Amino acid sequence: MSDHLAPDRVRLIDLEGRHLDLRATLAPLGKMVARFTESGWWRAARTPEGAVTVQISRPEREQVLVRAWGDGSDWVCERAERWVGLGDEPRSFTTDHPLVRRLHHLNPGWRFGATGLVSEGLWAAIFAQKVTGREAARSMRALIRRRGERAPGPQVGVRLLPDPPKLASLGYYDLHPLGLERKRAVTLLRAAQWYDRIEKTADLPSREARQFLERLPGIGEWTSAKTVAISHGDADAVAVGDYHLKNVVAWHLTGRPRGTDEEMMELLEPFRPHRGRVVRLLERAGKAPQFGPRMPLRDFRNH
Repeated sequence: MSDHLAPDRVRLIDLEGRHLDLRATLAPLGKMVARFTESGWWRAARTPEGAVTVQISRPEREQVLVRAWGDGSDWVCERAERWVGLGDEPRSFTTDHPLVRRLHHLNPGWRFGATGLVSEGLWAAIFAQKVTGREAARSMRALIRRRGERAPGPQVGVRLLPDPPKLASLGYYDLHPLGLERKRAVTLLRAAQWYDRIEKTADLPSREARQFLERLPGIGEWTSAKTVAISHGDADAVAVGDYHLKNVVAWHLTGRPRGTDEEMMELLEPFRPHRGRVVRLLERAGKAPQFGPRMPLRDFRNH
């Protein structure tokens, strides 16, 4: 089946002179479940109204084209402006810090998109707990390949994440072949059991959503911050407890190659409510110097 199958819903968004780096904005919204092709960005998702396959492209400089297939088409198209970050206001951020100001000036179209899909963001964050990004992506793609479902519309290499009740019915040992050790597997299964309640937090302010998520065993500040940055487009959320982030912030803001989470939050405080935006900009500027061994790529499939 080709990607020329007629969509169920189409929406054309006029940017009206607003800066938008579409690829940089969309990339965080589906690192493990979406793909870029010559025809645009493709993603499958479970919405409150049903499954959907979405294609987002930039046919003209001042336009964004959204095409959707499936029962969730109306839901996505009605929220398409938020998906592409037009609910974010990067122009409201100003700073006197020379490096941060320069990075922000060089990336005027880099926005925080918001999917409104909390569980999907949470599942991805759980996969990424305490492991490398490469390992997290490998495990989540294995889950989609083995337990996921066919997405509606054209078959372009994206699939739906597993049906939550079916995932919740598994044992943690069923997830070992995917590369998940017991702790992350149990956390993921609990998140699947709480799916309906978690999805309702999409309508809450980001802070309240985080408070709710952190009631779930295995979910802390790092995971909730990673989640709401995607689901709510929270440009202030900071992933406290990250293996590298505190060093990146310390290096670029003080010149010290190492830092602590406490120091990081002190350094970022003047940038509130754009602390997460500053973190993304600093990450784009480069890593902190490496003195010790890199975080190892581990394989839990036989443990």
